[in-house]
Amino acid sequence: MLKNRQTIRRYANRPVDHALIHRLLTEAERTQTMGNLQLYSVVLTEDPAQKEQLSPCHFNQPMVRQAPVLLTFCADFHRVTRWCEEREADPGYDNFLSFVNAATDALLFCQTFCTLAEAEGLGLCYLGTTLYSPQDIIRILHLPRLVMPIATITLGWPDEQPAPTDRLPLSAILHEETYQSPTRADIDRDYCPKEALPENLEFLRINNKQTLAQIFTDLRYTRRDNEAMSQTLLETLRQQGFLEVGSLQVGAIN
Repeated sequence: MLKNRQTIRRYANRPVDHALIHRLLTEAERTQTMGNLQLYSVVLTEDPAQKEQLSPCHFNQPMVRQAPVLLTFCADFHRVTRWCEEREADPGYDNFLSFVNAATDALLFCQTFCTLAEAEGLGLCYLGTTLYSPQDIIRILHLPRLVMPIATITLGWPDEQPAPTDRLPLSAILHEETYQSPTRADIDRDYCPKEALPENLEFLRINNKQTLAQIFTDLRYTRRDNEAMSQTLLETLRQQGFLEVGSLQVGAIN
């Protein structure tokens, strides 16, 4: 199944039964988690008005409005902190390490859910835009302190059958015993097949670029955008209480 995984952006006009979603989320709870704390929460959105509000947070991609269901996966130390407070324990989770632990938990949970959903015939699209506009998502979903949106998926029954996208060979990602920085020959071996794909050659033509790498550095994920969104992310982590060490807040990175 994983070898033929597809990203689905068009969905049939057919609801996804709540009982199915609840079963898949319950099964996904068996995924690995730090300290068995399950440092995640998920917000389910079906209301068209709520989707309309969330759509700009995801660059107004059509599937955000069209999909029957949106699921926003969150790093969540709020619930555990409240548990500690109600049980005479002193929580110390308002720090960056706790965010990383909770974000890891949330992404593991999200990926497990995605695999289970696809096995049921559902289609989905992973929206990496969640971290680009986190403050708006926090406001719309009423996320409290120590909760941070990490990932969003659109979910529904597929109304398209796109071809699977390419992946790098195992040689590009596997390192035996120690990490080996790739040589020019390694880069050629692992990336030339991707660069030679007709769709990627078309990207070069229509964007007037010389290499596929330039599509990413100059157009899709630019230094300017990455630095601006990094600053927004740091500000949001501070706002949500994840950049405090004792009584001192971590300053902005310049």
